[in-house]
Amino acid sequence: MSIANDKKTVQEIANKIKEARISKNLTQEDIAKKAGINTNSYAKIERGIQKPKVITLTKILKALEIKSSKILSI
Repeated sequence: MSIANDKKTVQEIANKIKEARISKNLTQEDIAKKAGINTNSYAKIERGIQKPKVITLTKILKALEIKSSKILSI
């Protein structure tokens, strides 16, 4: 996978996380609190600036109450 494809994948995942959060009428702070992560870190993940570690992504998905297949099916 090239770096360009990697960035595209990260951005697509970030967009899906954001869409899921918005569809539940939650703020970035709400999800960060539920996931037990820093709000600033969550915001960077949602913008595609920071790649989440697997454990962090798992916490975010749990906070959003969605399955990984919804986010990772790109």
